[in-house]
Amino acid sequence: MTPTSITPTSISPTSISHALVLRGVTKTFASGPFGRGTRHTAVDHLDLTVPAGSIHAILGPNGAGKTTTVSMVATLLRADSGEILIDGVDAVADPSAVRGLIGVSGQYAAVDGNLSGFENLRMVAQLYGMSRREASARAREMIDELDLTAAADRPMRTYSGGMRRRLDLAGAIINRPSLVILDEPTTGLDPRGRRQIWRAIDELTRTGATILLTTQYLEEADELADDITVVHGGAVHARGTPESLKREFGDACLTVELTRTGALRHAVDVMTTLAHVGSGNPEQLDEVRFRVQVDGGTRSAVAAVRALDEIDADVVDASVTAPTLENVFLALTEPNERAAGEPGDETERVDDVR
Repeated sequence: MTPTSITPTSISPTSISHALVLRGVTKTFASGPFGRGTRHTAVDHLDLTVPAGSIHAILGPNGAGKTTTVSMVATLLRADSGEILIDGVDAVADPSAVRGLIGVSGQYAAVDGNLSGFENLRMVAQLYGMSRREASARAREMIDELDLTAAADRPMRTYSGGMRRRLDLAGAIINRPSLVILDEPTTGLDPRGRRQIWRAIDELTRTGATILLTTQYLEEADELADDITVVHGGAVHARGTPESLKREFGDACLTVELTRTGALRHAVDVMTTLAHVGSGNPEQLDEVRFRVQVDGGTRSAVAAVRALDEIDADVVDASVTAPTLENVFLALTEPNERAAGEPGDETERVDDVR
């Protein structure tokens, strides 16, 4: 695919420092027949600030409140309480004004399979109030910028998954929004299709847009996001850059590999040694490999090799892997490690969110 290029005029830059501000946003839903049962809190006094021109990812397990949050920002749901400001405009009080400032791309391409790519985009542009002539010109512009020219006049049903998602993204930004909401934009795509969308998203921020992203792919958040908010049980559990979250909540892991003979003879002693070297409980991965969480980086590997030499364990290899967002995600959302919705944990770790 030819590298995606979106011209600087495609997105109107925001004029204020924060494109999106949420203060104390709460949303509940009634359960039971006819909504007469107890109410369930989907989003609980959530605070969030997204600087203009940045990519902000919201992560959390299923049912954490991610989609409810972006639906309120997109004015598809109304918050029960709290404030949502987009470019300084109150989305709760004036949703109609906000709809002209945002673009939304959901988990499934919101396009008509019987229309061509061009016809789909022209229709979306006209729904935003453009004249037919203006809509046609804007549709052709977006098709060129998202590398869909060769397929522009083919029925959308003939498009690959990656092409459909790029078409959907084109529809989300055709009105030149300052805030683009992407709810799991690469769901179902193969690795090549995902990276095509990543390039398009990265290019959007270069032209002034702000991106609010939810994703089930932790690699995607790590690759794209300037900042990440982790939500669980409808509340914020942590916020920071990918690197700061990995430093604070992730754990590096030391893996040592022994000879088969050494592992059989010294398995118990190896586990004891690694428990002293590491910062967590060691585990035996297979017949010859052992792993433990460590704080000392490569120094931990050196210390482990020396300690294992003292017990005559035959070390074949020792390596330390850096913490990942998966470590962070599990540490913050595993119910056995940290109960959902404990305000004490949130207050200690999120200075600028709660």
